[in-house]
This record gives sequence, C-alpha cells and structure tokens, in this order.
Amino acid sequence: MSNGVTIGQAAAFVGVTVKTVRHYHKLGLVEEPERDSSDYRRYGSADLLRLVQARTLAAAGVPLAGIGPLLDADAARFAAALVDVERQLTERNEELAARRDTLHRLGDGNRALLPDRAVALLERMPGLGFTADEVAAAREGLVLARALVPEGFDDHLAHVEHALRDPRFVALSKRAAECAAWEPDDPRIAELATAMADHYLASPAQLKIVTGLQARTESATRYEMIARHGEEEAPAAARLATLVEAGLRAAGVRIPGPRPR
Repeated sequence: MSNGVTIGQAAAFVGVTVKTVRHYHKLGLVEEPERDSSDYRRYGSADLLRLVQARTLAAAGVPLAGIGPLLDADAARFAAALVDVERQLTERNEELAARRDTLHRLGDGNRALLPDRAVALLERMPGLGFTADEVAAAREGLVLARALVPEGFDDHLAHVEHALRDPRFVALSKRAAECAAWEPDDPRIAELATAMADHYLASPAQLKIVTGLQARTESATRYEMIARHGEEEAPAAARLATLVEAGLRAAGVRIPGPRPR
C-alpha cells in the first residue's frame, strides 16, 4: 500500500479545492510530491502540514505572494512579518469601511457627493417653494462648488443658508429659476437682473454668494464653471446672469470674467 494520500484526498483533508492545491504548487508555496510506482502523486504529513499553513495564512488575509517567505521564515522573522501583515489588514479594513460608507451614501445621491450640511440645505428648499428641478440645479451647483473651490465651500454654504432665511432672496431666486423658460430677449430679464443686482448690493452678506467662489488659481475659469452650469440649455438664464454680473461690476464689485462669448 502506497504511503500518503492523493491530491483529491489532500485537498479534502485540508479544506481547499484541488485547483487551490495546484495553484499553491504553481506559486511555489508547496512543492509537488514525487510520483509513486502507480504514477500518482502522494501527499505525506509534511505536505499536508504545509498546505494547512498556506491555507490558514491565506484565510487570514495574507497575500499569496507573501505566504512563501512566511512559511520559510524562522520564528522571529515569522512573528515580525505577522505584525506587518496585521498592519496591512488594519489599513485594508479601514479602506473597506470607507468604501462601505460610500456605498451607503450612494443610496442617497446627494449624500454621496455632498456633506450632510449641504444635504440639509437642499432638503429645506422644497418647503420654501422650490421645484424638484430647481433643487436639482442647486445640487449641481453645490457639487461643482465643492469640487472646484473646496477652500471656499463651507463659507459659501453658510452664506446660502443665511440667505434662504430672507423671503426677498428666496422670491428672487425662484423668479430667476422661472426665467429659464423665457425667451432670451424677454424684457422681464433686464428688470429681474436689475432687481437682483440691487438686492445683492443692499445685502453684503448675500453678495458673498456671488463673490465668494473665487479660487486661488484659474479663478475666472472655475467661477464660470460653477456659475454657468446648465446655461447651455437655458439662454435666458445665461443672459440674466450676464446682466446681473454687469450690474454688480458697474457698482465696483469684483467678479471673475467675463469669459469671451
């Protein structure tokens, strides 16, 4: 009777698949036994022990490329290597936890891209009479502001939060959103632009909503990406923004741009 067990028996005893055993052989983690007189590879106790050790380390999260050196290390090196593996696993767990948090936040599209404070602001807007489309446009603006001018985002958020407590600001903002459906030459656009510019000039804190998003580099480009988002589909809104900015500039307010049109 031949000593040792077949590869199938070895895999079953150790708790892995035959494919895994062969993969361990390919990686050099466990040497292939010599064939016996019946041309079968027979696994002895030492082979099974090595398979168990490799399987245990792999199950503990040790990368397969690092198992071989661990199996061949002396006790001191083995202990030191395990400390390093534990550190790597801790870092990996922290990364996985962060990914899980992102996935949970993806259940709410707003929370995936914006901090809770910005989400709370958006959730206030329907109660102030803003439509779902207007809230969506505000969300896009906040996402762009956070990405392009992160150093000014918290202050910008504070200015908008404060402004939404002002009924006049809310009314003008809703009117501005409505004008997207107007014709670009509608005379109401110039009237609304004057009213908005006058309101900003009379409310320095709210004026910072316009002037605050000025990045340290490529200021005009970043500002325009935020201020002009969505205007390709709304020429009337683009004209309104241009007239409001012109009115503010005429009063001496510094605003990046204008971009050539």
